[in-house]
Amino acid sequence: MRGDEETPALLAEMEALRDEVSRDGRRRWEAFRADVDRTPFAVGALNLAHYLALRRRDHRALQRALMLRGLSSLGRLEGRVLATLDAATVALAALAGEETCRHAPSQRQFFRGETRLRAATERLFGPARPERQGRILVTLPSEAADDPALVAGLARAGADALRINCAHDDPEAWRAMIAHARAAERETGRRLRILMDIAGPKIRTGAVLAPDERARIGVGDRLLLARTLAPGFAQSFPFQATCTAPEVLDAVGVGARVAVDDGRFSGRVVARAHDGLVVAIDQAKLGGARLKPEKGLNFPETALALDPLTDKDRADLDVVAREADLVGYSFVQTAGDIRRLQAELAARTSRWREIGLVAKIETPVAVRNLPEIMVAAAGRQPFAVMIARGDLAVEIGFARLAEMQEELLWLAEAAHVPVIWATQVLERLVKSGLPSRGEMTDAAMAARAECVMLNKGPNVEAAVDALDGLFRRMGEHQSKKTPTLRALRTW
Repeated sequence: MRGDEETPALLAEMEALRDEVSRDGRRRWEAFRADVDRTPFAVGALNLAHYLALRRRDHRALQRALMLRGLSSLGRLEGRVLATLDAATVALAALAGEETCRHAPSQRQFFRGETRLRAATERLFGPARPERQGRILVTLPSEAADDPALVAGLARAGADALRINCAHDDPEAWRAMIAHARAAERETGRRLRILMDIAGPKIRTGAVLAPDERARIGVGDRLLLARTLAPGFAQSFPFQATCTAPEVLDAVGVGARVAVDDGRFSGRVVARAHDGLVVAIDQAKLGGARLKPEKGLNFPETALALDPLTDKDRADLDVVAREADLVGYSFVQTAGDIRRLQAELAARTSRWREIGLVAKIETPVAVRNLPEIMVAAAGRQPFAVMIARGDLAVEIGFARLAEMQEELLWLAEAAHVPVIWATQVLERLVKSGLPSRGEMTDAAMAARAECVMLNKGPNVEAAVDALDGLFRRMGEHQSKKTPTLRALRTW
């Protein structure tokens, strides 16, 4: 069959697809509508609904057929679903010599999603710097409370926002950090946004028992994870640990997966014993890892009925509501979790809708519920998604992290919601002074997010400077996942 005979059939397929996406997207939008009080987000919520409707099907064959005709492959439509379908359909109709009821979108209509995403980013993190769109968020160490020069150095190097981790220090220290940030603003003439990250219900190991200080737990060992240590059973269970949230042990069944210390070792529950869990370790570092107190515990295959707002979080929100530009929310799982935090903020300040909300996506449940989480949050206040790659990797498996972070970027872009790319960005540079080759590539990929978070460390100022330069260079080559085709200068 000749190509000109295939084009009318392809046009009919595009027309049918456009109708289906519009119809199914409108149905999803009706479910979202009750949560959308902010007019600027309504367009994003509707586009998200269309995107979800589109991505229910596999469009790889359609993409190739469009590419063959020099048309859009649909591979960059996240922020403009219907506009892209309309543009491709109008062009196809011209090729086929047929009429269509679709209209080619104007330039303003086609790029409206990009415009709204830039506006949302500016609302949260401030205006972009010259020649650099991506924002840089830096976690402050405890020393920042007593060292104004540290904060000023970060501001001069190019930081746009500062993160205060409320799991550490106290309100007096947090206020001192913020005062130093305001002094740095006066020096640099540029506002620094303050993100205060409430701790949430982090589950950790408590007391531990091991054969000796040098003993390492590895593949083939068994870990007794229980409410209390059982030294009398050390011969059967030489490695033991308690859990800081012992109630979760009742929810974890035999066969469920357990990960310890950011996934340094993990295994499956093979039995219950001594009011706890027996975990057979099947993944660990070569040579094993030390069992230590105060290390994170993850239960990726278990639904934990934990309150994402602890008593400490509620106390900390008294300070956050007065001092912060943005609040970071850990362990978000559902839209209901978002509404609870909004109610807590509303009880503390009339300006709660001006405070940016950052939801940390770190569990499979949160991933599944992300559309509803985004609508509930961005529908009422400025909002960003944080891809919390540390916990997320442990929860979904390291092998799936790269794939999942791409999907989270796409979904957030469809909703015109900014993304913070977090966890171990330029980690070796921050901590030791020299980056690895792999982490420089990772940081370049992070430039597709609207903001990148650096963690604290002795060389963090140099890391801010390196990331600033990397953003400027990558911005010339790529916008989100779209190459910009800047002239190449190497050849």
